[in-house]
Order: sequence, then C-alpha cells, then structure tokens
Amino acid sequence: MGTRTRRTDSSRWKEAWWTFPATIAAAAAGSAATTTGSHWYQRLDKPPFQPPPVVFPIAWTALYADIAATTARALAHAEPNQNRALRNALLLNLVLNASWSWVFFRAHRLGAATAVAAALTASSADLTRRTAGVDRSGYLLAAYPVWCGFATVLSGALWRRNALRG
Repeated sequence: MGTRTRRTDSSRWKEAWWTFPATIAAAAAGSAATTTGSHWYQRLDKPPFQPPPVVFPIAWTALYADIAATTARALAHAEPNQNRALRNALLLNLVLNASWSWVFFRAHRLGAATAVAAALTASSADLTRRTAGVDRSGYLLAAYPVWCGFATVLSGALWRRNALRG
C-alpha cells in the first residue's frame, strides 16, 4: 500500500510539473514587452508612490516562483474536480499577467492596462483562494493579489496623470 501511495503521489506531481514552464513562459512573454527604458515610458508622469525600478524585477521573480511552486503543490494534491478548476484559473491568470505588459508598454493603452490589472487582481485573489482551498500552502500566494492590487492602483494613477498627454 505504501508503494502504491508513493506512485500515486509521484504521478500527481508529474501532472503538476507544467506549472513551472507555463509560469516561466508568462514571465518571459511579459518581460519581452516591458520597455522601461523607452522614450515613451520615461516621459510618463509617474506618481510619487511608484517604487524604484529595481523593485519590479525582484518582486515579480519572487511572485512567479511562488505561483509556480504553490500551484504545482496544490495541483498535486487536488481532487480531479478541483484540479481542472485550479488549472483553468492558473492559465487565465498567466494570460492576464503577460497581457498587461503588452497592453501597457507596447500598445500604450493606460486605461486598458488598468482594466487588465484589475482583472489580474481579481484572478490572483481567486487563484489564491482556490489554491488555499486545496492545500494550506496556498496561503503563501496571499502577497500576489496584494501586489496586483497595488499595481492596479499604480496603473490607474499613471492613466489619470497622463490622460491628456499625447
């Protein structure tokens, strides 16, 4: 019985491994669009509460690692009905996550970027709730919706401060 349980646990982990390359792909896609050195970005009127540029890659690297590891653990422990919902929640979240950079940095659509950030905040809160519902380690994702909420406020402030600029 112990061997069978180990095999089952092992097969569940094999089914959950994909969270790492999927999260890395989302991070890479968002990173490919991020151009903080561009003339357009440099000219934006930024709010006084915007963190220094070095904060963003540090925060996002930690969050992406947390997303991949925590959701993998939850997927490995989830019942089949939870697994599908959690997998779909993660995939939606990663698409929203990567999309923000493209909408903001490439399309220069600050209002739309704020809407994407708000959707990402809701999605990350849902992902945290679903993950924590499967495994207590899911609460480790709690910083993610908080950070996304801050990013939404920051996006909104950038939109408001730059709405009349050409």
